[in-house]
Amino acid sequence: MSEHGLHHVTAFSGPTARTVDFYTRVLGLRLVKKTVNFDDPGTYHLYFGDEAGTPGTILTFFPIAHAAPGRVGIGQVSETAFRVPKVSIGAWTHRFVAMNVAHDAPVTVFGETVLRFRDPDGMPLALVGVEGAEAEPAWAVDDIAPEQAIRGFHGVTLLLREAGPTAAILTGVLGLKEVGTEGSAVRLKGDAAFGGFVTIRAVGDFLPGRQGAGSVHHIAFRAADDAAQEAMGQALRRDHGLDVTEQRDRQYFRSIYFREPGGVLFEIATDAPGFSVDEPTEALGTALKLPPFLEPHRGRIEAVLPKVA
Repeated sequence: MSEHGLHHVTAFSGPTARTVDFYTRVLGLRLVKKTVNFDDPGTYHLYFGDEAGTPGTILTFFPIAHAAPGRVGIGQVSETAFRVPKVSIGAWTHRFVAMNVAHDAPVTVFGETVLRFRDPDGMPLALVGVEGAEAEPAWAVDDIAPEQAIRGFHGVTLLLREAGPTAAILTGVLGLKEVGTEGSAVRLKGDAAFGGFVTIRAVGDFLPGRQGAGSVHHIAFRAADDAAQEAMGQALRRDHGLDVTEQRDRQYFRSIYFREPGGVLFEIATDAPGFSVDEPTEALGTALKLPPFLEPHRGRIEAVLPKVA
């Protein structure tokens, strides 16, 4: 059985090299897969996560050098949060100061210490201090101690007009449960160790979001296998009247997509086969990997892609 929670989050960014530098050098994530957008193979699709690209740790980007900036608004993810040991929040604050990373003072949200910051494209991010997370395995780089390193996702926050219809999808189909409210925010939680939280911030009529650099394109939830995914898709159609795509093979997982009632694009992705299907774990992210249908076009694809440091 799959755990219930996030599989991955996919966003737009600006220049490729800047994106790789920030997420690997500044945040200490591993580049676990260097491939292309299967629907637009002239654009990279970069996957960052833990050592193996475990579901619930994976943040992916479509980097576009001259992309216009996005705008957070209704129908969008307004914050993507990572899970770190609670004892490391002070060290991360000092690191952000030293590396000129835009950030806010730590605050308490739902009883947890949250350090909000932004990437070079202005994407709203956060580190959430979790008691005892230092005992969990971590991918650590030279200047980020293991007891400080990011463990995976904590969760995402959705900015919506109203909470009810989206919460019904999250609880009735995707396996989360409501665990609390704080002001206009409703928090739901799955049983996944990483990426278990979704917070809905209901704000009524507000400026709609605009996709661009620094904005999230979609969020993906976990399914144990094809059968579990198919059952979720049937429930979405039958019980909620939603249009759900056919299954699409994304090489490292298989996906279906739908637009939830609040306007956010949701994906349901299978846990299998994972990122070691086409290169060993120790070599993840070192070579450009293409699906079989694009391999005959490798020369043309490599000619238009920017270099990745």
